[in-house]
Parts: sequence; C-alpha cells; structure tokens
Amino acid sequence: MSVVYVTRRERFNAAHKLWNDSWSKEKNLEVFGKCANPNWHGHNYELHVTIKGTPSADTGYCMDLKDLKEIINEKVVEPLDHKNINLDVPFMAGKMSSTENIIIAIWEQLEGPISETGCALHKLRLYETENNYADYYGGE
Repeated sequence: MSVVYVTRRERFNAAHKLWNDSWSKEKNLEVFGKCANPNWHGHNYELHVTIKGTPSADTGYCMDLKDLKEIINEKVVEPLDHKNINLDVPFMAGKMSSTENIIIAIWEQLEGPISETGCALHKLRLYETENNYADYYGGE
C-alpha cells in the first residue's frame, strides 16, 4: 500500500517575549536582543502540518482536509491567534516561547487528534519570519 504525505498551511499572529527570569536584564538583552523587548513583540506565524497515510479506496483521501483544518484551528490557531504566547496560551505555560518550543508544543496538541483519524502526524514546519523557521518530526 502506498503512503502519501499531505500538507496543510495555516496562519496565526501572536506576541511573545524571550526572557529568562533567572538572568539579569542586561544578560537577557545581550542574549535575546529585540526579542527581550519588555513591551513584547509579535510575529505573523505560518504553520505547515504534514500528515501521512494510505489513501482510502472509497474517497481517495488519506484524511479529509476539512477535518484536518478543523483540528488545526481548534488545537492551534484558536488558542494562539492574536494572543500573548507567554501569558494567554495554556499549553505554553512555564515554557520559553522560542519557535523551537512552540513547534514541540503544537505537535503535542495535534498528534493525538490526527492519529484518531487513522493518519499520522509526520512533520511540522513553523515560520516565525520569512527567513526563520523550524521543522519538527516528533522527537526523532
């Protein structure tokens, strides 16, 4: 049976600040630069969710993309969009809001619901800017 990889793109806007409370203000500014702005800063994030599965004989789909869109919106976009990641997003509580940590937390939100459909979450790509992004394959 053939395995196919399908990707859905979604976007959200969110604010955050990179700051380590155990460091001085000077060290935070030295390490994180503008990302340590005391008044926060924001990004227009772009998330690519890649699933893998075998197309159904009945539909030809690995997964109905309307269902994938609903899962991503419920588990990721709604909790993050126009929010302060450090203050407003329960699944990021107590975590440094780096792109690396955000993408791992998003994986944790999506993996279970996607697997319940019979597909598997294969890869996430999260763009923080047009020049910076992270890929995550679930702990490989």
